[in-house]
Amino acid sequence: MIQLKTYRGHIRNWEALCTELSIDKTLSREAREQEILIRGYETWGNALPDHLYGMFAFALYDTDSENLICVRDQFGTKPFYYYQTADGRLLYGTMIRDILSQEGFVKELNEEMLQIYLTLTYVAGEDTFFKGLKKLMPGCLLEYTSGKINITRYWKPVFHPDDSKSLDEYADEIHATLTQMMQEVKTPDETAESFLSGGVDSSYVLAMSDAKRADSCGYDEERFDESRIASKTAELLGVEHSVAKITPKQYFDIVPYVMYNMEQPLGDASAIVFTLGCLATAEHTKLCYSGEGADEFFGGYNMYRNAERYGDNLKTFYVGNTNIMKEDEKERILQHYNPEILPIKLVQHIYEETEGLDPLTKMSDVDIQIWLEGDIYLNVDKMSTAAGLEIRMPLTDRRIFDIASRMPSKYKVNEEQNKVAFRTAAAKVLPEEIAFRKKLGFIVPIRLWLADEQYNGDVRRLLGSDLCAKFFKPDEIKAIYDEYLGGNSDLWRKIWTIYSFLVWYEEYFVKR
Repeated sequence: MIQLKTYRGHIRNWEALCTELSIDKTLSREAREQEILIRGYETWGNALPDHLYGMFAFALYDTDSENLICVRDQFGTKPFYYYQTADGRLLYGTMIRDILSQEGFVKELNEEMLQIYLTLTYVAGEDTFFKGLKKLMPGCLLEYTSGKINITRYWKPVFHPDDSKSLDEYADEIHATLTQMMQEVKTPDETAESFLSGGVDSSYVLAMSDAKRADSCGYDEERFDESRIASKTAELLGVEHSVAKITPKQYFDIVPYVMYNMEQPLGDASAIVFTLGCLATAEHTKLCYSGEGADEFFGGYNMYRNAERYGDNLKTFYVGNTNIMKEDEKERILQHYNPEILPIKLVQHIYEETEGLDPLTKMSDVDIQIWLEGDIYLNVDKMSTAAGLEIRMPLTDRRIFDIASRMPSKYKVNEEQNKVAFRTAAAKVLPEEIAFRKKLGFIVPIRLWLADEQYNGDVRRLLGSDLCAKFFKPDEIKAIYDEYLGGNSDLWRKIWTIYSFLVWYEEYFVKR
């Protein structure tokens, strides 16, 4: 007999699967998805995830063979963790805290992860900050039988550039596929809102959805505030628009809550704003769309326009969307530095998989496999879950990726524009000034707020603490912060990344 031991997610193609597996479509969502996973495994065995579209992480147990099967979706939108105890038992789940509380777990810091984190600002790869606790990586299936773990990779991004289609043909295919996604992403009886920034991704999703309300975050600092642009988009599309105005006090006050619920330190300053946005949105809906995935799939980041210039040198330095500290700086500021722990080792297999492909494809694949899983999807899942809000991402789908995997890089990035084909598709339902608006990113006024003594008291407390001195050389940290206060605002990211780790450590190893 097959038992569903744990599951979180949303299966988009449930209707087709219910037909194929003879499951009653009138069942509740919880009941039908449980039946899909159990009957799907009985029918297809380990090939089950190949039949699923959507977001998922689950564990099934076969009582006859005493075999446990754990699966994480192709892009890692939902997390899955596991830990083998001293006596060989496997602890597992979609939340780290569920594992920490189980008998046999020994809570120890994996200090080596600090070196990876200080470069990337997030936890990349299969290891975590808890010694022995691992992530099941995207597109992977774990089998546990008789005390032994076996992990297979059932899916990975594969690229086959096809020049036979024109730019407009690819744009048509994107638009037609997203039309299908929007039909699957919710059922008619569900009501969803949509997150909206000033960018094309969220604007396109909103325009293609039936959402009647859009939700944004804004600031008093006008040059950082995209909500004004978002308001114009919402007005144009005829939807109600709500803005959560984020103050510096709100921002700093909620950092411990964020790091506790994130379960791993994350130095992405936008995660704090996203959390406040989720909490505000959850006051009036329990379901919301978001536009993650398109940038990595279709060439959305401005740095991608340098891909050809980087050429084959990419494999010597490009480890993903963020790279804030070099090895010499980490060696200088850390109390314990191991020269064998190098972020570039995490992506070597990706460069091997993309050998012979163009530089933009290599950069995109690194970000799809490393950055999306470690930062973007982690943030979306953890913070929405903490707020009691479910987020669905229509643009993160194998069928959307399939288009990107066949699209030549010239239709993704050119000298003037990024995400060219995607924007061309979006222009079918959006004015050109929105579809082709320059990408700003999810910007936060943190570079200003960190210098303000009205709000940065906890930052100063932790950077000058014995706790900080346990991991970092105090004089070096003081020098970085003093230089920032002296006017080098570009150092804000390093300070925030160090501070975020210290807050997380305090939450998990001091307070609890």
